Amino acid sequence: MPIIATIMNSTTGQPIQKMSFGRMPKPWASFNLETGELVKADRVEVGKPAPGKVVVPVSVWVTPKG
Repeated sequence: MPIIATIMNSTTGQPIQKMSFGRMPKPWASFNLETGELVKADRVEVGKPAPGKVVVPVSVWVTPKG
């Protein structure tokens, strides 16, 4: 089951995009944003699922250059 993560901007605190990962992303993972920019994960946060839900919210924080 793929992991759907919200990519967050560490500088502004704003979400950048949603991204699907085949497994839980590692805190040192590098990947390309939709813009084509290569970024490295600053940190990965795993939240608690909403009551009655199974989906766990995952946030990957990155610092884009542009």
